[in-house]
Order: sequence, then C-alpha cells, then structure tokens
Amino acid sequence: MTPQSPSSTALTAAAARAAHLVVDSPPSIFADTLAEALLGAQAEELLGYHRTYGDHLVLSAARAQTVCRSRYTEECVSRAIHSGTRQYVILGAGLDTFAHRSELAGQVRVFEVDHPATQQDKRERLAAAGVPVPGNVTYVPLDFERETLVGGLGAHGFDPSRPSVVAWLGVSMYLTADSVAETLGAIGGFAPGTQLVMDYMLPGELRDATARQYADAVASFAAEHGEPWRTFFTPEDLTALLSGCGFESVGHVRQREMLDPALWDRQDALVPLDLSRIAHARTRG
Repeated sequence: MTPQSPSSTALTAAAARAAHLVVDSPPSIFADTLAEALLGAQAEELLGYHRTYGDHLVLSAARAQTVCRSRYTEECVSRAIHSGTRQYVILGAGLDTFAHRSELAGQVRVFEVDHPATQQDKRERLAAAGVPVPGNVTYVPLDFERETLVGGLGAHGFDPSRPSVVAWLGVSMYLTADSVAETLGAIGGFAPGTQLVMDYMLPGELRDATARQYADAVASFAAEHGEPWRTFFTPEDLTALLSGCGFESVGHVRQREMLDPALWDRQDALVPLDLSRIAHARTRG
C-alpha cells in the first residue's frame, strides 16, 4: 500500500467474508451480508477465484481466518454492549460492515480508524452500493506509522474516560514492533475495563504444518504487493507487552477455540490452523 492507495488486504478480507456465504457449506460461521456489495465491480472477479479454487489452502484458510476472527470479535462486542459499553473502536477498519448491518450497531458509537486512502475507498464503495453511513459512525483517518491514536481519536470526539471495546484485526503483523507497542500503550491508557480484541501472527516455529504451508504461499505475495509481514509474537511475549501497557486478564484464543466445536464438523474446505491467535485483554482499573 502506498500513501495514495487503499489497502489490498482490506479488499481481500472483504472478498473472503463475502465468499464464505457463496462457497462454503452451511452452517455459516459469520454472515457479512454487505461484503459482496462493497466489492462493487470487482465482485465477479474476486468471488470467481473462490468459486473456482475455493478448496485451495490459500483461499480456504483466508476465509476461515477472516470469518472466525470476525465472529469472535462481534460476540465480544455484543456482550460488552449488553453490559453497557457505548464506544466501539475498530482499528484498521478496512471494509468492515458492523455499523451497517448489526442489530446492535445503533446502541454504540463506532469509531472507524484507518489509513486515509483506505477510508476514502470505503466511503466511495458505500456510496456506489447505496449503503448510507449511520449518524453514530465516526471516521478517523490515521496513518499508524506517523500519527498517534490518542490524538486522532480525541480530535473526533472519542471519550477515553469511558470504557470501550477496541478491535484490532489483521493489522499488527503489517506494522513494526515499535508501532504495535506504541498503539497498545495508547489503548492501555483508556478507561479501566476497556476491552481489546487483537489478532497477531505467530512466529514460524509455533505454527502448525498447515499454517506453515499457508505462510510459505502467502508471505512473499503480501510483500510483493507492498504489505509485508513485519511483526510476530509468541503468546508469552505479547502477554508481557500487554501487561506493561496496562492490561490484565490476557487470554489467547486459537482459531479452533473461536467457534463451538460443532461448527468445525463441516462438509467444506474450512479447517482451523494455528497461524495467528486472538489476544483478548482488559485495561486495569
């Protein structure tokens, strides 16, 4: 991604969510009913890859990874909203559609944080698809490598004194370790009880065989397209970092654990792999 171009991973993640409803067998893991509309003129091409080559590890693993983390995160958001949380921050929002389709979206103020070029691309796609932007959605344009999260959110009405849910999916592996630590430090200063749901890439020695095969096929492609994988964590190292940034109750969730076991009894190509995990933590109070 260049400063003027949107993230290609935002588009491929949306394509994976859309393709899940087209390619994979029921029951669905996560129903993003707007993802296909946001693909616009590229929908036929991108979904065509999944229709034709959907059993290939690169595509099936991408679908599994994307829909599992989305389902887990939105279940956490749902519980937080029912407990009274009224701010939801989506870091690296890409083409996320929570604010436009969730029945709970109207009960929370949503702050979508992303690179200005990616954000502009999303707004154009929403307009082209005729999808309105709800009044409770605030766009926060931010370059994570050059600007501070606190400054960006503060300038757009975010209240750091009130508990929030912060989702950070599909981003940390593309940033430098220093940038990840800086962002976690900023979130750690939010109100006590703020929840963080963050996925992170495991180092090679902790990946299972299927994950290593997937990484061998994908990592070089990502680098060639300007979005190389830069940062990896062991669960122990990330726990230590989170603790130093003001978090407690740090849990690490494998992909298999993100779903009820019955949902892995499938007739399609989706299988869990240990490439990345979700860290679920809470700021100390």
